[in-house]
Amino acid sequence: MGILEDFLKTHSITEIESTLPDMTGNARGKFYPTRKFLSEQGGRLPETVLVQSVTGDWAYNHYDIVDARDRDMILVPDTNTLRIVPWADEPTAQLINDCFDTEGNPHPLSSRTILRRVLALFEAEGLRPVVAPEMEFYLVQKDNDPDYELKPAAGRSGRRETARRSYSIDAVNEFNPVIDTLYAYCEAQDLDVDTLIHESGAAQMEINFLHGDPLDLADQVFIFKRTMRETAIKHDIHATFMAKPMQNEPGSAMHIHQSLIDIKTGKNIFNDNGEYSEAFYCYLGGLQKYTPNAISFFAPNVNSYRRFAPDMAAPVNMKWGIDDRTAGLRIPVSAPEAYRIENRFPGSDCNPYLAIATSLACGYLGLKEKLRPTEPSSVNSAQETGEVDLARTLEEALRLLEDCPEICEIMGQKFVDAYIGVKRSEFETFNKVISSWEREHLLLNV
Repeated sequence: MGILEDFLKTHSITEIESTLPDMTGNARGKFYPTRKFLSEQGGRLPETVLVQSVTGDWAYNHYDIVDARDRDMILVPDTNTLRIVPWADEPTAQLINDCFDTEGNPHPLSSRTILRRVLALFEAEGLRPVVAPEMEFYLVQKDNDPDYELKPAAGRSGRRETARRSYSIDAVNEFNPVIDTLYAYCEAQDLDVDTLIHESGAAQMEINFLHGDPLDLADQVFIFKRTMRETAIKHDIHATFMAKPMQNEPGSAMHIHQSLIDIKTGKNIFNDNGEYSEAFYCYLGGLQKYTPNAISFFAPNVNSYRRFAPDMAAPVNMKWGIDDRTAGLRIPVSAPEAYRIENRFPGSDCNPYLAIATSLACGYLGLKEKLRPTEPSSVNSAQETGEVDLARTLEEALRLLEDCPEICEIMGQKFVDAYIGVKRSEFETFNKVISSWEREHLLLNV
């Protein structure tokens, strides 16, 4: 614990947030006084927190997944994730734990376990994945009544945006105080954020991360989402990573750029003397084949499927293309050593560990099965039909996952059963709610 003790002493830390990502990707854990945390050197939490839904309920198959005695799991701090908490009122540190069962095995329901499991498959092949996430989110006006529609936050001028202002410098400057706080918080936590842009939605932003190790980047996205929410609250607004928060605005995505490095040579295996390699096409073919079955990891909430709509700047097809943002799988124009694939399916509401793990798993299956992709899309061909090739509801997506033994084996059957249990519970809870649309159009007309 030398690294940990030195960090805590250097920063005069008095409290520690000991966290882990739950199934949704939110932080669970405990607050510790520093001395108590050092004496425990880890800690315990009930394993049931890993199968709790976003509403606070439990998976419908709860007791088929976890022990009926509500046993503890053992938490082991990952000191690589040790950071200060810049928004805390007193000197506070945070870190992320790996979860183990009482026999010392990696816990099969932990999101970090799943990502480590997928990365181990690549390591066994002598490969190291590299990813770079792009996070979209909205700044919205505070509104504590969920019956009212959200409104974009007002900037320095006091006016809310009403027009599309993609890449507008002045539109970002409207939120300079918020952005300044955000960058200060990110720098204090060593988050590798790169560029920030204004996206096409009203008060919608996108922040990009530098490429790197998938587990480290998943940790950074996990921390960034907390950071962005805290930043917004400090400025009396809210930040939301909901996939489709407003009816007439585009959805928010977490695009994942990915490539593979040969561990021995350090070279990008997608590059074959300046041309796209056979490995590139196989990996791409895996993403095309398995994404429909794995879509519930990219679109994990009932709201996620509202984002997949034609003409709303979201992928609705399994096509791929060179520098084609209308395709679900985009190949950015780049130097050969930077050849990569951009997966545009994940929403910003996804669990980053599971979305990255799933995207890599689909590509891995393509490599192992030597799959080939379709021909690349031509100009606008990916959107011209208006057809949606994906599941349109969470319930449909979960059935597709159940019917895919390949993905279930890679992610672990027990984990998949738990994930489906949690998400089916959420779907059924949502399905009980009668919407205003139903009351307006069906009350007296059917």
